[in-house]
Amino acid sequence: MQTSFKNQYPLLEICAYSIADCLAAQRGGAVRVELCAGRPEGGTTPSYGAIIGARRYLDITLHVMIRPRGGHFIYSPQELQVMIDDIRLARQCGVDGIVIGCLTADGNVDKKACRCLIKEAGKLSVTFHRAFDECRNPERALEDIIALGCQRLLTSGQSPTAQEGIPLLRKLATQTIDVDGHSRIIIMPGSGINPGNIVEIAQQTGAQEFHTSARAKPDGNTDAAVVTHCIRKLASVKRNNK
Repeated sequence: MQTSFKNQYPLLEICAYSIADCLAAQRGGAVRVELCAGRPEGGTTPSYGAIIGARRYLDITLHVMIRPRGGHFIYSPQELQVMIDDIRLARQCGVDGIVIGCLTADGNVDKKACRCLIKEAGKLSVTFHRAFDECRNPERALEDIIALGCQRLLTSGQSPTAQEGIPLLRKLATQTIDVDGHSRIIIMPGSGINPGNIVEIAQQTGAQEFHTSARAKPDGNTDAAVVTHCIRKLASVKRNNK
């Protein structure tokens, strides 16, 4: 039986590398999946068949990674066209959002390239991924990402793990607040998040969305029990904040 934690904050997004991962995420109670290929490369665009399969079996929100290769985030015009075409196909498959990130050679957000991708995305939700963690000026990069209209930023706080990046994550969250006290973008911590540290990260950053692969073993697949454990930990934070 699927555990129901839908429409609740804080919420959990699962990084999935297969249909099996997607289904485990759904069984565990996650509200969203980020579907990727290329785990050794840190996530690349999944195949057309994988996207179709995920959409067929998932009732929860489905986002897909748009990244044509591993390595750096500086893309040629040809690679940019590949990403535009992949977004078009993903949209036709019925996904709910895309995950992108393009940088310039000097370590800034490539706003021109990102605008091309966002234009093709249309009404899809857009997340800027951990390319941000390679930006030379995180405060400027955050403002650029907000100006592009992205709904959320996935980041480890420019550290190897989100737990280590708590100081910057907290600073970024403060920067997002507008004059009316509203957040201009969702800051979603990711990298190394597990049931043992998710409460600390939530309490120290104030984040409302979290990104994890929820694996029981480092080289394993997404585990529904780990997903549920993370969500129950988040639920305890919510209760304590009431």
